[in-house]
Amino acid sequence: MPFSAEPAYTHGAAPADGARTAVLYCNLGTPDAPTAPALRAYLAEFLSDQRVVEIPRPIWWLILHGIILRVRPKKSAAKYASIWTPEGSPLRVWTDKQSRLLAQSLADRGHRLQVRYAMRYGSPSIASQLDEFKKLGVERVLIVPAYPQYSATTTASVFDAVYAWSQKARRLHELRFVNHYHDEGGYIEALAHSVRSHWQAHGQAEQLVMSFHGVPARTLELGDPYHCECYKTARLLAQSLGLSKDRYKVTFQSRFGKAKWLEPYTEPTLVAMAQAGTRSVDVICPGFTADCLETLEEIQDEARQAFLMAGGERFQYIACLNDQAGWIESLADICERHLAGWATQQGPDLQALARSRDEALAIGAKR
Repeated sequence: MPFSAEPAYTHGAAPADGARTAVLYCNLGTPDAPTAPALRAYLAEFLSDQRVVEIPRPIWWLILHGIILRVRPKKSAAKYASIWTPEGSPLRVWTDKQSRLLAQSLADRGHRLQVRYAMRYGSPSIASQLDEFKKLGVERVLIVPAYPQYSATTTASVFDAVYAWSQKARRLHELRFVNHYHDEGGYIEALAHSVRSHWQAHGQAEQLVMSFHGVPARTLELGDPYHCECYKTARLLAQSLGLSKDRYKVTFQSRFGKAKWLEPYTEPTLVAMAQAGTRSVDVICPGFTADCLETLEEIQDEARQAFLMAGGERFQYIACLNDQAGWIESLADICERHLAGWATQQGPDLQALARSRDEALAIGAKR
């Protein structure tokens, strides 16, 4: 495998903004536009990831290219169009804002860092941002997935993308990875703050439904901790809110295909609740740190409609953490802990860099 060319290197050059350390905040991804061609490109990349779909490649290739990419892009484009904003995809808008707020929070704590965001699928890609860090003189990178609960389908796939980039790079960054933070105190408290603020403004429903993104049930049997981490997040959130077990439910949404996924499924559960006499529900999606198609269209629109059509009277969606101050501070806490031991609170020693350059030139360096 040929290695990619390294950016031009000058001995003794100071890194941009004096930062040799960076944080790369990684979210799932989004199409560039709410159109069928853009969705086709996005879905082709997303659904080609073997972490996402574990069906044998030859069989899946025929299904993906023969059926799914011929039918699904137009339907998905219409869904995206219903939530698109003047600034673009909500997921990209929120992820961009979160990364900028994170950068400010870490700077306020005295850290000199480059902070950027990347998308696992779509743009800006993980590889392109790692390339940019290298051009800026960054030597150390902390990879922070936007997924509180670890899953091979999400977190591990982010790591795969970093490893794939590293296989083509000659000079590698020193790398660290955050695996999960599903039980991080600040994250739980940020969720609880969202719920309490909603209750204060709108009143408390009979039931709080915590809807997490689903994954195939077999992943639990194969050892993926996602299911257990979702339930731990839910338990800790309920404890923080003072809710007994009969006042909340944990469900899983976004089922894809005909295989069995983690249960109970969100929409059927909401329908059954309404039919059984539950008149009001509040729904929160703790596994999503930024509002996106799965929360705004699938929950706030489709699930709401299903609950009301089944006899429910009041459905309230509680927004994702987005730019909530407590969440940003919790994210900064997580980063700070994983950055421990890296020199992030001081600028470069310019005199030492000059001496290093002189020594390099003396033994034959050209730049």
